[in-house]
Amino acid sequence: MCGRYAAILPPEAMVELFQTLNTIDFPPRYNIAPTQPIVAIWQDEAGRRAHLVRWGLVPGWVKDPREFPLLVNARSESMAEKPAFRTALRHHRCIVPATGYYEWHTGPDKKKTPYFITLANGEPMALAGLYSTWMGPDGEEVDTAALITVPAGPDLAHIHDRMPAIVEKPQWEQWLDVRNVGAAQALQLALPLGDGKVKAHPVSTRVNTAKFDDLDLIRPVTPETPAQPETKKASGDKQLSLF
Repeated sequence: MCGRYAAILPPEAMVELFQTLNTIDFPPRYNIAPTQPIVAIWQDEAGRRAHLVRWGLVPGWVKDPREFPLLVNARSESMAEKPAFRTALRHHRCIVPATGYYEWHTGPDKKKTPYFITLANGEPMALAGLYSTWMGPDGEEVDTAALITVPAGPDLAHIHDRMPAIVEKPQWEQWLDVRNVGAAQALQLALPLGDGKVKAHPVSTRVNTAKFDDLDLIRPVTPETPAQPETKKASGDKQLSLF
């Protein structure tokens, strides 16, 4: 499961890295939660474009999103058969830029410890996603997306049994090329990363609360640097609703 992540790549750096044709002025975010706006990149005839979408996929056939379950994640093992995801897997694949994501480890005492997980080489992540455009009764259109999850790789299995699918840079073109790369081939790109590809460190439990959104959330927590008290609030109201 992937339910929180951070994205702090500046807009101009995102354009350079992902070779998008446009720029989205997305502020640095350290605690992005479901239902909030996120940046997703997909490809059309002209090239790659960045889009602002709602995190929580709503298939086009849904009549009322408020009565539909929140589809934050799509499991790689079953998404090709699920009605909510199978069309998107064939025709609407995207990548979601991220600096890292959070996962919670449950200890023997049932206490949950949050970890911040990044690529070992320090580069931004390209999380594998699916998107859909929902059209309302009055003609309004809302783009939505879900992140794909896979079994956890060897570096992370001790923290949690699942992780988001991370598309490595040499495979970005294939993942986004829905015209020439079919669903079966795309499934071979949504796999756990190999040994040594990611790293993780424990962070403050402040990340448990979506209203906190600051740099301290991704800092390592050690006995020498204890978790900060939950006193800071996010700077400004960044939680937007697309429904």
